[in-house]
Amino acid sequence: MVDLGRQPYRPVLDLQRQLLRARMAGDLSDDVLLLVEHEPVVTLGRSTKQTSLPLSRAALEARGFTVEEVERGGDVTVHAPGQLVGYPIFDLKEHRQDLHWYLRQIEESLIRALGTLAITAGRNPGYTGVWTGGRKIASIGVHVKQWVTLHGFALNVTTDLSLFDVVVPCGIPGVVMTSVERELEAPVGGRADGLWARSRDAVVTAFGEVFSRTPVASDDPRLMIHGS
Repeated sequence: MVDLGRQPYRPVLDLQRQLLRARMAGDLSDDVLLLVEHEPVVTLGRSTKQTSLPLSRAALEARGFTVEEVERGGDVTVHAPGQLVGYPIFDLKEHRQDLHWYLRQIEESLIRALGTLAITAGRNPGYTGVWTGGRKIASIGVHVKQWVTLHGFALNVTTDLSLFDVVVPCGIPGVVMTSVERELEAPVGGRADGLWARSRDAVVTAFGEVFSRTPVASDDPRLMIHGS
């Protein structure tokens, strides 16, 4: 596990792709979970519909977002401060070579983590992601090459939920986004009272349980953003 802190989107995308190549080549022997908090960015997955983008790219950039087209599955989503984003670089040949199984395992990890935080969460039939009380709290979009994964999940912890108004999140009309902070009715500034750290630790522990791995914080320089 590597906590990259707060980073722009592009350097972390480049790092993911480097690690994907290393994992495929056998130069990286273990699974890696990258955790990060991104500067505001709108990412467009392979299934993005024009109707999911009420604003133009120029209008989004004028509002402070970068816009990235990426190879992950799914529609459009927003990453922003206060959101815990996780990128598993996992070799599914060491788990199960089944993309649907992998998606359900990510969901299960997040459901367990939220349970640790006293939030009852679950799935919404027909959709990928994690929901609570009919509201979406976590989004998932992945890509797999030679059974090695990249991209991953985004869990809203203390995110400013109004930022999702610039898109139709995940292409689901009428979807209501929520966060750990909102569901717990935690005060603004939840990071100060440990909500961010609790959420991150709960996610790491749950991933270890679900994927039968022992999470270890890594200081391998190959897993870092250099020059940040």
